[in-house]
Amino acid sequence: MSYFGTDGIRGKFGELPITPEFALKLGFAAGKVLKNYSKKSKPIVVLGKDTRLSGYILEAALQAGLNAAGVYVHLLGPLPTPAIAHLTRALHASLGIVISASHNPYFDNGIKFFSGEGKKLPDEIQEAINKELENDIFIEDTANLGKSVRVKDANGRYIEFCKSTFPYHLDLNDLTIVVDCANGAAYNVGPAVYRELGAKVIAIHNEPNGLNINEGCGSTHPESLQKAVVAHKADLGIAFDGDADRVILVDKNGKQVTGDHILYILATQAKNKPTGIVGTVMSNMALEIALNKANVELHRAKVGDRYVLQGLEDNKWAIGGEPSGHILTLDKSTTGDAIIASLQVLTVMVEQQKALHELVEGFTLLPNVLVNVRLAQMFDPYSVPALVSEFDKVEETLKGRGRILIRKSGTEPVIRVMVEGEDLEEVTALANHLADAVRENAA
Repeated sequence: MSYFGTDGIRGKFGELPITPEFALKLGFAAGKVLKNYSKKSKPIVVLGKDTRLSGYILEAALQAGLNAAGVYVHLLGPLPTPAIAHLTRALHASLGIVISASHNPYFDNGIKFFSGEGKKLPDEIQEAINKELENDIFIEDTANLGKSVRVKDANGRYIEFCKSTFPYHLDLNDLTIVVDCANGAAYNVGPAVYRELGAKVIAIHNEPNGLNINEGCGSTHPESLQKAVVAHKADLGIAFDGDADRVILVDKNGKQVTGDHILYILATQAKNKPTGIVGTVMSNMALEIALNKANVELHRAKVGDRYVLQGLEDNKWAIGGEPSGHILTLDKSTTGDAIIASLQVLTVMVEQQKALHELVEGFTLLPNVLVNVRLAQMFDPYSVPALVSEFDKVEETLKGRGRILIRKSGTEPVIRVMVEGEDLEEVTALANHLADAVRENAA
C-alpha cells in the first residue's frame, strides 16, 4: 500500500495515516532510508509546520521517530512550506519535512517531504520510505540515537531570503498593503517582509489559535480582504493560504487578481519577459490568448504543482503556476512561494509606477463553468463513443473562442465537466448539456 499522494500524505487528524502512531513510524522509516542514501553518518532533517493544533503532536511523533533512527532534527516551528524548502538547503540538511494540510480546514493535516535541494522528494526515495514502513521499529544501539535542536533564528533567515528576491534599489515606501495571513504559517513572517521593505502593512487574520486556520479567510476566502482593502483605502491586498505557498491579490478597488492574472503580469509586464511559462489544463483560455499575442509560449501541465514544476524543468523555464495562486518562480525559489510571488508583482508595480489594476487592464478571464457529476461508479468518459461524439460537437461549436475539459477526480467518483468561452449563457448551457450526457451514459 502506498501512503503518498501527489502532494505527500494527507487526511483527517486521528484517522490513518494522520495519527501519532503512524507519524512515529513514518519518522523512523524516513530516518532509516535517509541514513541508507546519505553519505553523512548523522544526517540532518529540518522539520516545520503550520499553525494547526494537531501539528504539535505530529511534530513530536515525527521527531521521536527520526531521532530513534539516528537522525539529527532541526525544529523550525511554524513557518511557510516554502520556508522549510529554503532552510533545508540553507542549513545543508539532507531532508525537509513540512506538517501541513495547506488550504484545508484545521481538522485535516498532512506530511510533506523535500529533498536536500529543497525540491519534491524523488520517487525512488519516496518508494523506499513506503517499503520501510512495512518493518517494525527496531533500535540497534542507543549510542547511535539522533538529537534535536530548535533553530531560533529560522524566521529571520527566511525573511531575509524573501527580501533578497526584491531589487535592492527599490522599496515599498509609497504602498499601503493589507495582508491576510489566513491564521496560518505566514502570520508572523509575511507582514514582516513587506514592512521591512518599507510598506505600511495592515495585517488581518494573523492571530492563529490552532483551530482558525483558513476559516473564512486567506486565499480561498478573500472576501474579508477585499472589504478591508477598500475600507483602508489601501493600494492592494495580499492573501496567503494556510501554509503560504498560494497567493491571491486584490487591487485597490477590491477586485480579485488570481493566479492566472499573476502569470499574465509576470509573463508580459516584467522587465525580462520569459520565452514561455507553464500553466495547467485549468488555466483560463484568456491567458493563452494574451500570451500568444505577447509571443510567450504556454505549456499546459496536469493539475498539481508537481506537474507544473516538471514542465518548467523540462522546458528550462522559470515561471509557472495555477489559477489557485500556486506560483513558481524557479529563478528565485525551488517551490511555490506566496510571499516571493507577490514580491515579483510588487517589483513590476514599483518599476512601472503603476497600480495593480493597471497591470491587468484589458486582461479579462473568459466565463468558466464547472459541473461536478457524481457517479455511483467511476468510468472513463472517453471510452464511450456517444460521449466522445458530444464532446467533439461542443468543441467544434466553441472552436477558436472557447474550450472544454473533461477529467476524472483522483479522489472520488466524480467527473468534472468544465466549459469555457466568451458568452456565460452559452457556456452554462453547454456545460449542463455535457454533464447530463455523462449522467445518462453512466446509468
